[in-house]
Amino acid sequence: PNLIEIQTSSYQWFLDEGLREMFQDISPIEDFTGNLSLEFIDYSLGDPKYPVAESKERDVTYSAPLRVKVRLINKETGEVKDQDVFMGDFPIMTDTGTFIINGAERVIVSQLVRSPSVYFSGKVDKNGKKGFTATVIPNRGAWLEYETDAKDVVYVRIDRTRKLPVTVLLRALGFSSDQEILDLIGENEYLRNTLEKDNTENADKALLEIYERLRPGEPPTVENAKSLLDSRFFDPKRYDLANVGRYKINKKLHIKNRLFNQKLAETLVDPETGEILAEKGQILDRRVLDKVLPYLENGIGFRKLYPNGGVVEDEVELQSIKIYAPTDQEGEQVINVIGNAYVEEAVKNITPSDIIASISYFFNLLHGVGDTDDIDHLGNRRLRSVGELLQNQFRIGLSRMERVVRERMSIQDTNTITPQQLINIRPVIASIKEFFGSSQLSQFMDQTNPLAELTHKRRLSALGPGGLTRERAGMEVRDVHYSHYGRMCPIETPEGPNIGLINSLSSFAKVNRFGFIETPYRRVDPETGKVTPRIDYLTADEEDNYVVAQANAQLADDGSFIDDNIIARFRGENTVVPRNRVDYMDVSPKQVVSAATACIPFLENDDSNRALMGANMQRQAVPLMQPESPIVGTGMEYVSGKDSGAAVICRYPGVVERVEAKNIWVRRYEDVDGQQVKGNLDKYSLLKFVRSNQGTCYNQRPIVSVGDEVVKGEILADGPSMEKGELALGRNVMVGFMTWDGYNYEDAIIMSERLVKDDVYTSIHIEEYESEARDTKLGPEEITRDIPNVGEDALRNLDERGIIRIGAEVKDGDLLVGKVTPKGVTELTAEERLLHAIFGEKAREVRDTSLRVPHGGGGIIHDVKVFNREDGDELPPGVNQLVRVYIVQKRKISEGDKMAGRHGNKGVISKILPEEDMPYLPDGTPIDIMLNPLGVPSRMNIGQVLELHMGMAARYLGIHIASPVFDGAREEDVWETLEEAGMSRDAKTVLYDGRTGEPFDNRVSVGIMYMIKLAHMVDDKLHARSTGPYSLVTQQPLGGKAQFGGQRFGEMEVWALEAYGAAYTLQEILTVKSDDVVGRVKTYEAIVKGDNVPEPGVPESFKVLIKELQSLGMDVKILSGDEEEIEMRDLEDIEE
Repeated sequence: PNLIEIQTSSYQWFLDEGLREMFQDISPIEDFTGNLSLEFIDYSLGDPKYPVAESKERDVTYSAPLRVKVRLINKETGEVKDQDVFMGDFPIMTDTGTFIINGAERVIVSQLVRSPSVYFSGKVDKNGKKGFTATVIPNRGAWLEYETDAKDVVYVRIDRTRKLPVTVLLRALGFSSDQEILDLIGENEYLRNTLEKDNTENADKALLEIYERLRPGEPPTVENAKSLLDSRFFDPKRYDLANVGRYKINKKLHIKNRLFNQKLAETLVDPETGEILAEKGQILDRRVLDKVLPYLENGIGFRKLYPNGGVVEDEVELQSIKIYAPTDQEGEQVINVIGNAYVEEAVKNITPSDIIASISYFFNLLHGVGDTDDIDHLGNRRLRSVGELLQNQFRIGLSRMERVVRERMSIQDTNTITPQQLINIRPVIASIKEFFGSSQLSQFMDQTNPLAELTHKRRLSALGPGGLTRERAGMEVRDVHYSHYGRMCPIETPEGPNIGLINSLSSFAKVNRFGFIETPYRRVDPETGKVTPRIDYLTADEEDNYVVAQANAQLADDGSFIDDNIIARFRGENTVVPRNRVDYMDVSPKQVVSAATACIPFLENDDSNRALMGANMQRQAVPLMQPESPIVGTGMEYVSGKDSGAAVICRYPGVVERVEAKNIWVRRYEDVDGQQVKGNLDKYSLLKFVRSNQGTCYNQRPIVSVGDEVVKGEILADGPSMEKGELALGRNVMVGFMTWDGYNYEDAIIMSERLVKDDVYTSIHIEEYESEARDTKLGPEEITRDIPNVGEDALRNLDERGIIRIGAEVKDGDLLVGKVTPKGVTELTAEERLLHAIFGEKAREVRDTSLRVPHGGGGIIHDVKVFNREDGDELPPGVNQLVRVYIVQKRKISEGDKMAGRHGNKGVISKILPEEDMPYLPDGTPIDIMLNPLGVPSRMNIGQVLELHMGMAARYLGIHIASPVFDGAREEDVWETLEEAGMSRDAKTVLYDGRTGEPFDNRVSVGIMYMIKLAHMVDDKLHARSTGPYSLVTQQPLGGKAQFGGQRFGEMEVWALEAYGAAYTLQEILTVKSDDVVGRVKTYEAIVKGDNVPEPGVPESFKVLIKELQSLGMDVKILSGDEEEIEMRDLEDIEE
């Protein structure tokens, strides 16, 4: 399957159907008198203003204009006006499933929410008595909740208000007398208790009772109460179940799903022929039920009720059948099962029959009929993908617009009015902007490497508006549930507070039209017992009814199972079943895990916690200059690379005519009368050295040559971290598990200098800096080469405009863009005015606000972009000119960089040894990396050892190996491959010490492992400060690298110095190195001049303490040893 289909198909649905649905929902808009009506007839999307690449460069949103055909009908005059109305620019999804918003690539993450439906659950009160609760949850609208109490009374809550006996609701619907209610639900003790508790006698009183609950403090009238209840539940604009809710409610409440294995208390007769279908006292098992089913769908047990005096005016159609209650020992008690007599899918609001059926289900539960629901089951959680999230947001905008239209209709002159004047598109545009710009689900795309992109697009989040919050989510929601199998990855999830709330879609999973995740299974023919090629996608609910065999169950050539008993799953239980009971079989062993997890070879030999780190760390791999695909892969590398959107994919079959670094031309083949003819020439543009969202280098390289025949979907050019169309996150290096002078203590890594010299782990990083010239109150800023107090030497790389030239090498603190800002102009003397008149602007006071290279940002100038208001570029208000400078850095690997394997084995480089000091093999080859052997046993990620051996064998045999997840090489296969490669069976070898040339005592495991350089690089973390910015009130140095801050010397560090009695060190740390304002300036001067360091003064924080005490109204004075008062001088006095 295409791995980003979840994004593209959802957005396509929104454009094709979602928009139309919404316009139909609010159309027509009528004014309060009903003589003007505004209808939305059709809509169309135009072409985007700029293409994708240009949108990014210009910092604009990649969007297309939405035009809507609107019709205004004046019912008095019969006049009809049609008009096309522009409804704002609508963001368009790129081919790769992302949006470009203000020049930044963003991804809309799918959200996992509870599906609208009716849920029943058990509860135990403090006395240990069992009870039940039920909730009807709509997509939007009022909740309806049922519950029992200790005295066996059934209550209802409407929209989270105080509870009422459930019979009050029934009376309000129009079943006013006790007898009617007893006839409807059926005699039982719970209902009797509830009726005793209920003190309303008829429909009117019940309505008033409900009105008082919903609108406390307002004078109740029966009419108001009727309209309130009617609008709360039966008005489609206020109450919406969505397709999903209707589907789930019909499934849960329809009578056919509730009678299985129950004992009939009445004889079922075909209403047309009078034929007896099932006798009284018969058990409705599968056989009987199959016979009765067609009649249950239409006819049997249907009742028409005619409620009166309540909210419901029309007849209510129900279906009810009497059965014996399983909880009753004597088997005498008869209960009524009432179904909602199938409501059409088109009905999106709740109906009276739904309410009655849900109350009936609740009473049945008390008698042991029916099931409670598991809210963590994936049949009860659904996905809201891009399309639906957008639709909800758009709906908010449209409903705000609708209000405005109504108001304008009543104000303006009805004869001259046009649709354009009525419609205000601002709220619509605002709601869409808000969604893309600041919703929790609209995220800045993680673009570190292609795998990170792919995973981000397939992410499922339970957070966000309408979802859970981190604090509220308990263990149950975060846990792996058996229904996740083949739908959500059990492994890939972040460590930390979001664990289990953010998941990843499994590799084969699809989302159906209701938003439930489906997974494919191969069907087993029930007659022959053979596995057929037919593939069914099942949701979690459907899967609960079937027995599923695993993908590597052994099959004969004709597709029948070889073994008589087969390990299979049924509702989360792993059982052994006879082969004739199997209904389905897994498609592939890797359907359980996500795309990233499926890239880990020998995953089956790793502990799941480490596999989780492995899957997460692959997403942090930095694209290297010379990528190399893994010798030991899993076969997923090609698919992941292709679907991520980082590669250039061929759109039509043809032949390559020309290849350049930046473009590839392909001549299409076209069929004319069955003959292949050469057709149009297609041009594919490649991105060269572009900065990704994370500052890594995004570069595409052609992998086809002139004359190659290509087919549709073939890869023409590699993206970053790809080699020959395969994902290549790291490099294959020779690794030995051994210690070396303790330098690899605690997961540290020792590395050979060869990897630095040969640029094995060298990566390219591009940083973007921008400077804008604005209009200030004192005049415009200007970008210029003429900067006050800067020597010619510092300006040597700037061009005549004052902008750095491309290709220049810059270091920390160098000028990038010269810019001056006007200072406050003081009153000029006559002489100065004269000078001004003669020399023009030069004498004006300006200050230097140039853009300089920040710390650790030095490199080569790669590109400069200048945007001018005069040239017609769109710039933010108040900005006249914008300059963007891109600096490229080539970072070799160094001590302090973080590296990892694919099995969660991560570490930091502690020492880079010269090649000659590295241990070497008997043939003289020095190894590249030494890992600590203690990192393996306790962590239980044995996959890395198998990968090591397999890699070595593959290197000797000159092959690449794919070991798919859960279906790859077993331990025996590894040993056999080793023998084939002529290595010893234990895969160990003698190593010689590079320093002495003597062999080590024991033989060492050496092999090829795929190691990745991660995005946590020491260059980004290194930080030093002598003086710098200080906090305003306390005058202490700021914290953090971004603020150029100092290191915090906290309470415990002070204790450490106190414990050693280091009084002078402590004094200077607390005063001149921190917040003694005068002292620190003098000390700095003394150090520069080489004088002795002066005595420390009073720390600023002490003065703050005194001020705080004074603000409490205490008069604080400071006395010296001989009772003299010491004057505390404030900062202001010193400056004066």
